[in-house]
Amino acid sequence: MRAHYGYADGSGEYYIIIDTDRCGACASACPKDIFEIITDDNDDLKTSVRRDVAKTLGFACPGSSKCTALQTNCIQACTQNAIELTW
Repeated sequence: MRAHYGYADGSGEYYIIIDTDRCGACASACPKDIFEIITDDNDDLKTSVRRDVAKTLGFACPGSSKCTALQTNCIQACTQNAIELTW
């Protein structure tokens, strides 16, 4: 399942899209602590964006172009290509 977190406003679209069937490594790699691991209805562990930052992703997350310069981040940690940032 592909889960979409984020929002669109006058300055752009700020969405993190996670393929929850192929994810996990990005949660601990995020330098901004954007993600959390939750248990779904089937008792499976899934990565999601923390609710308290979902409506401020444009400010809380530096985005893939800026974040890839760091030594660790969600894009680099995700070996399954399960995460996408729209900005």
